[in-house]
Amino acid sequence: MYKSKPLYAAAVAVALTTSAIVPVAQTTVSAATHVKVKTVKLKSLVFTKGAPVKLPATYKGEKITWKSYDRHIFNRYQTVKGTYGKKKSPIEVKILIQNYAVKFVESVKEQTIYVGEKPELPKTLAVLYATGRVYDKPVRWSKVDTSEAGVKYAVASYTRLGKTITLKAKINVLDINKDDFSIGLMHTNDTHANLDKAPKRATVIKELRAAYRAEGKPSLLLDAGDVFSGSLYFNKFLGQADLELMNYMKYDMMTFGNHEFDLGETENNIALKNFVTKAKFPFITANVDFSKNELFNGLQKKTITSGPERGNIYQGIIKEYKGQKIGFFGLTTEETTDIASPGTVTFANYIASAKAAVKKLEDRGVNKIVALTHIGFDDNPAVDNDQLLARNVDGIDIIVGGHSHTKLETPVVVDDTVLPGKAEPTIIAQAYQYGDFLGNLDLTFDYKGKLTEYNGSLIDVAKAAEDTRAAEILKPYADQIAELKNEEVGANIVNELVNPRGDVTSVRSSETALGNLITDGMLKKAKEYNSETVIAMQNGGGIRAAINAGPLTVGEVLTTLPFGNTLATAKLSGQEIKDLLEISVGLAPKENGGFLHVSGMKFEYSSKLAQGDRVTKMEVKNGDTFEPLDLTKTYVIATNAFTAKGGDGLTPFEVAYKDGRVTDLGLSDWENLRDFTKSLGEVKYSIEGRIVDTKAETK
Repeated sequence: MYKSKPLYAAAVAVALTTSAIVPVAQTTVSAATHVKVKTVKLKSLVFTKGAPVKLPATYKGEKITWKSYDRHIFNRYQTVKGTYGKKKSPIEVKILIQNYAVKFVESVKEQTIYVGEKPELPKTLAVLYATGRVYDKPVRWSKVDTSEAGVKYAVASYTRLGKTITLKAKINVLDINKDDFSIGLMHTNDTHANLDKAPKRATVIKELRAAYRAEGKPSLLLDAGDVFSGSLYFNKFLGQADLELMNYMKYDMMTFGNHEFDLGETENNIALKNFVTKAKFPFITANVDFSKNELFNGLQKKTITSGPERGNIYQGIIKEYKGQKIGFFGLTTEETTDIASPGTVTFANYIASAKAAVKKLEDRGVNKIVALTHIGFDDNPAVDNDQLLARNVDGIDIIVGGHSHTKLETPVVVDDTVLPGKAEPTIIAQAYQYGDFLGNLDLTFDYKGKLTEYNGSLIDVAKAAEDTRAAEILKPYADQIAELKNEEVGANIVNELVNPRGDVTSVRSSETALGNLITDGMLKKAKEYNSETVIAMQNGGGIRAAINAGPLTVGEVLTTLPFGNTLATAKLSGQEIKDLLEISVGLAPKENGGFLHVSGMKFEYSSKLAQGDRVTKMEVKNGDTFEPLDLTKTYVIATNAFTAKGGDGLTPFEVAYKDGRVTDLGLSDWENLRDFTKSLGEVKYSIEGRIVDTKAETK
């Protein structure tokens, strides 16, 4: 007998070419195991719908030999011929081969709803037929009881020719408090070991916590990284002074900044490990991997947890209040590899890492999500920044950021007016730098996780009174720092490095020996990170005090460069450099904070010419000689982070920053000057004619 592929017959007629039709015993026709087998007489043979076509094997006790038929021609009658008996008597069966549905080929995404809500399920699904074609067909969904929480399944069914195919859709029904959810988030970033105002910060935190408690709201205290580096407190205590105060202030969690990796593979990892293990709060990061560094064995757990242990590192943390969950995950800039010394610690892509963390949180039923980031509000778009994060990752409600030292007095909203099609807004907050402000976000969500109200502000901690206990904690550290400020650098200043102010001669309108010293140190340090750096520029407004002749002290260096700026490099065209210099001397001989001291180049200008057209000659140092600046060529310039972002009206730098042509090397300017003078030993600097006003009145 010919064994056919399972095909579904709606009707079968039988005709025999023998001279007489003789009734025979009943013949059993087998069917699919889930279909009841029918026993019928041959002369009225009918196949059950949905059963495989299986032709009778014998007739009158004789074996039937069937010829084949075309199983791929559907919805047509075919006559199947056969023979039986010794004389090979002919026999025929007429069958109708029909098309049928094989299976659903479309999946249905898992869905999360709340008790009492109805799931949203597709009205049609793609169905594969036996012909190999796929059709969208209306389906019937079974009802789902959502009166109780739990995992439920809705079943889609489609029936054709008595054959039914089904598909299950998973539905998570959550039982949560449907009231609005409010929380306060206090936050700091880029404190850089500036601790003198920490006791005042402690007071502000206590007062805010008490205010939230009185309103019945929970509150959390977050830090977005860069606690390390930037002051003598860090140089002396390697983060432990900061940590004792953070523990006292009861921080709830922190992510890592690039400066947490400044000290190099061995020394830094020991300092950072000590910082992590002695913290009374956990750390979160979704893109930093410590697994190849043995010092951190057992400290990093690449999981989302609702029960974090202090002194451990997690991918994310879930906080739950009255049945409502809010989730947090952390990110650190990938530039850390280039601007710090992380050694074997690696940094994954921020977009992919954020998407993975958001999915894990959502899978845990979290619908309110905060990203605690150290990637910068408007930092290099070729690498990462908070605005791009908001635009490229769905599901993030709040970004509490750091790295770019941005003073966001009110949060910035990224919504469908900024990004067409964005379903829900993301707000971005950042609290400037050095612990000058405490960021505060007062947030309200509906039970579905949509941010419905928010109020964000920066609180000036300088206006607060000192917390007594915090001041007691700081005092022994501060006493040692006071002594350290008198510590000699190891350099001798041969002649006083004056820092004049006035309308005739000024650090803000004239070349000075001190400006030359500072920019030479900047250029030397920048070349260590980028050998193509050829020019350094320092704004006169950033040089705050003279340096007396004699042994140089750390305190003097800090007084001269008190702002804690970091070193940055920028790629500028020769034309952009000329534009910078025009701004620099645009007010001369009057003072201008954006007046640029230079190293690696020299230029001439006339203060009697019209603004914007004063610079008459520009030369760049090439080895031991100078050559004309090429307006069409690209040069790498070293400057401080303040001017690199366009500070003091230096807009060509601002344009380069927004274009992603600026890299913050994360190196403190006062430390650069300290190290450079120490390398010189005897420091003897003078005015060299780097900046010459050719038409100025006699001074």
